[in-house]
Amino acid sequence: MTEDTKNPTSKDDYAKPEGSRNLFTYRADGKSFDYEAQADWIILRKEEKPKAEMFYVRYFLTGESGSPRPVTFVFNGGPGASSAYLHMGAIGPRRMDFTEDGMPAAPPYALKDNAESWLAFSDLVFIDPIGTGFSRMIDEKTGKDEEKNKEDIQYWQVKGDLESLGEFMSKFLSQFHRWESPVFLAGESYGGFRVAKLAKMAQKDYGIGLAGVVLISPALEFSLLNSSDYDALPWVDTFPTMAEAATIHGLSRKIGRDESREAYRERVAQFALKELLPVLAAGELYPESIRNRVLSSAADFIGLPRTIVKAKSGRISIDYFVKNLLREKKKLLGLYDISQIQDDPFPDRDELGGPDPTLHTISRVFTAGINSQLREQIGLKTDRDYELLSMEVNEKWKDDTRGHSLEGLTGATDDLRYGISLNSHMEVYITHGLYDLVTPHFSTDRLAAQMKLTEDQKKKLTVKHYPGGHMFYGRAASRVALFEDMKAFYQRALG
Repeated sequence: MTEDTKNPTSKDDYAKPEGSRNLFTYRADGKSFDYEAQADWIILRKEEKPKAEMFYVRYFLTGESGSPRPVTFVFNGGPGASSAYLHMGAIGPRRMDFTEDGMPAAPPYALKDNAESWLAFSDLVFIDPIGTGFSRMIDEKTGKDEEKNKEDIQYWQVKGDLESLGEFMSKFLSQFHRWESPVFLAGESYGGFRVAKLAKMAQKDYGIGLAGVVLISPALEFSLLNSSDYDALPWVDTFPTMAEAATIHGLSRKIGRDESREAYRERVAQFALKELLPVLAAGELYPESIRNRVLSSAADFIGLPRTIVKAKSGRISIDYFVKNLLREKKKLLGLYDISQIQDDPFPDRDELGGPDPTLHTISRVFTAGINSQLREQIGLKTDRDYELLSMEVNEKWKDDTRGHSLEGLTGATDDLRYGISLNSHMEVYITHGLYDLVTPHFSTDRLAAQMKLTEDQKKKLTVKHYPGGHMFYGRAASRVALFEDMKAFYQRALG
C-alpha cells in the first residue's frame, strides 16, 4: 500500500499512512532472539484535531515471559536530524558497515547484523521528530502533508518539539500496553539536549517514570557553543580537543616521549583551567609576560605557530583550526572527528569551504541504510522521501521558551538536575567522542562538576568518553566498549 491508503481512526475521519511489520532473528553473544520490527506512524493532536504524523520504528523481542522488558526511546538531534544515525550506526539490530576507524567502505553500502545492538537488553523505539524521516505536519483543511515552507511550525520550536516527544511516548506506551515497562531515553547531540530536558518534562508533565537516560555527544548549554571576544569558556572547552588533534597528527610540541595519552589529557585539562582560562578571561589585566608565556604554551599544545595564537589572543575558532592545522599538506580536519582528514578543495582560500570528512561523507551511507532497512527489510511502502537531515528544520528552529533563537542562553543542565532530584532511582550516562570539536567533551566534564549533586546522586551519574568523533560508535572498538558499558548501565538501573 502507498501512503494514500488510509486506516480510519476512532476519533474522526482522518487516517494515517499504512505501516508495516515483519519478524526477524537477532544473533548476539552466541545466542539467537526472535523479534518483531514495525515501521508506523502515531498521530499527534492539538485540541483533539490531528496535527502531525510522527514516524517511528520499533523492535520488540517476541516470546519473552516474566517481567516486562525495558523499552528505550531513541532520537538524534540537529535540530533536523532523523533517528537513522543511532538506528543504523549503533543501537538497532542491523547497521551499516564501516571500517575499523569509522569511515565508510566503497559503495554500494550494505547492511549487516549488529552484534552490539541494544536489543540484547531492551526493546527499542526510534523516533523521527516532525519534519525528519517520514514524519510530517498535517494540513487542517486538506488532511494532507502541510506545506514545508510554512514559517511558524509549532513542532520546530524547543518547547513544542519536547511536547511532541512527550505526547508520542505517552501514546506509544498506551497503544502497546507498556506502562509497566522500565523506560529509558537515549539521544545524540541536540538529542542529548532533548533527553536532559525530558528528564524533567517526561516525568513531571507526562507521568513517565524514567529508569535511565543516556546522553550521547550532547549539547547541554547553547551559550557555550557561541564564542566571542568577551567570554572565555567556549574557547577553553574546545582546547583539549584541539590538543588531541595535534597529538594524533604528530604536531603537539608538549607531549612527553613516554607520557600516556590519559596522563597527557589530564595535563591539558589542568592547563586549560588553571592557566589558559584566567588569561582569556582577564585579557590585558594580566601582565604581558604572563600572557605571552601561557599563549606560547597553548600554541605548543595545539600545534599551531606561536605567532598565530598570540595574534588571536588564544581564541582559536574550530573552523580556523581544522582549516589550518594541516594546511601545508592541503588537508582539512573533520569538525566532527579531528582524526579524519580530507583533501581541501580550496587550499588557496582562507575560509573553510570544503566538505566535512565525517558529516558529509557518511550521509550517503545512512541514507542508503535506512531506506534499505525500512523498504526492503521491514517492507514499508510509501512514496515519501526519507529526510535524513533537514536543513530547513534546522534553519527555521526557534526557542519558544525565551522568545529568541538558539543563539541565546538556552540550556538543559538545570532540567537534568531537576529530573535527578525528581527521581532518585534514575541512572544517568553522559558520553562523548574524544575527537569531536562540535560538542566537545570538556564542556560536559565541567558542567557535571558544577551540578552540585549529593553523594548519592553522584553515584547515579556516569560520565565517560570514547575514542572517536561525534558519532564515535562508527569505530568498532568504541562501539563494542559502549555496548558493554550500556549492558552494565541497564543492569544497574534495573537492579
